[in-house]
Amino acid sequence: MGGSLRVGRFVGIDVFLHWTFLLLIAGAFVYYVLSGNDLATALAGVGLILAVFACVVLHEYGHALAARRYGVPTRDITLYPIGGVARLERIPEKPRQELVVALAGPAVNFVVAGLIAGGYLVTRGSLPDFNEFGGLAAPADYFLPSLMWINVALLVFNLLPAFPMDGGRVLRALLALKLDYPRATQIAASVGQGMAIVFGFFGLIQFNPFLLFIALFVYLGAQQESSATQLRVATRGVHVRQAMVTDYHDLHPWQTLQDAVDLLLAVSEQDFPVIQDGQMVGVLTRKRLVQALSEQTMQTRVQQVMLPAPAPVNAGNMLDQALERLQADDVSMLPVVDQEGALVGLLTLENVGEMMMLASAMRRRTGMAPSLDSLAEGRS
Repeated sequence: MGGSLRVGRFVGIDVFLHWTFLLLIAGAFVYYVLSGNDLATALAGVGLILAVFACVVLHEYGHALAARRYGVPTRDITLYPIGGVARLERIPEKPRQELVVALAGPAVNFVVAGLIAGGYLVTRGSLPDFNEFGGLAAPADYFLPSLMWINVALLVFNLLPAFPMDGGRVLRALLALKLDYPRATQIAASVGQGMAIVFGFFGLIQFNPFLLFIALFVYLGAQQESSATQLRVATRGVHVRQAMVTDYHDLHPWQTLQDAVDLLLAVSEQDFPVIQDGQMVGVLTRKRLVQALSEQTMQTRVQQVMLPAPAPVNAGNMLDQALERLQADDVSMLPVVDQEGALVGLLTLENVGEMMMLASAMRRRTGMAPSLDSLAEGRS
């Protein structure tokens, strides 16, 4: 993954650290040192942060292993300074399955906090007093109590009924037991955005940037989840051939970067398939072209800088499944082939997005749900 360091593979799932996570660790160490703490306190503080994020990794593995139980693979887990992300290939749409997957992560935090609390009950006969919670201010003296209470905080925060937290998915799953999936998503997203507005209000009157950040995070997360669900519903039952691009510009492996620059400036497209003998052998994106121009001459061949071509998708496949692959593989386009393996078009998120926009406009006029199938009827 770009910008991430692979730190290991456990039970078949890769774990990555985003480079900004390393800045968090370095920044925490410098903070302790500049605050007049000794080296032991600084190391204990960094150790507590690492222990918290180890719990975050376990939290994400809770989601991943629960999803695996229902046949949903996890591509990888990535740690960011604000938390972790398990990239499931898809979200189970059966409400009870999504409910289990959503609760599996917070359940891990419950177990970790419970184990620490149990250890205190056995060894000391009482739980750590919250008033003695040292947090990051005194990590050496209150390491385990701090870790316990932080897991409790993670449990509570993640169960808030707002996307993209687990509580938003729990709420949607419960609603979907009685309502259709899109309607359940819309209600859950609205609840999340309402909570975001409340967070933002208190953040403003208290001049609290952390609450303002959470408000923005929750609001955008709810909006993104709602849009993603609409896309999945609208593309269900539609074939790839109905949404593929058939009129596109391409490059040949033996063309030069000068040719690629000329093409980029002449057309509205930004990413180009590289085609040889009727087969897509690579992709030259605008980002890759700009990078190559800073490293290579204008006479460099396209084949020397192009990205590998993604595996093709059949024109008769279902669009929703192809889009999941497009997003999961983080590529700008997929080659579309017919039954004989001949290239017949390209599938791009941009083209599907434009079809969604047109379908949405038709819905506003007719009051009917958007249908990509009706828009692309003549192309099948």
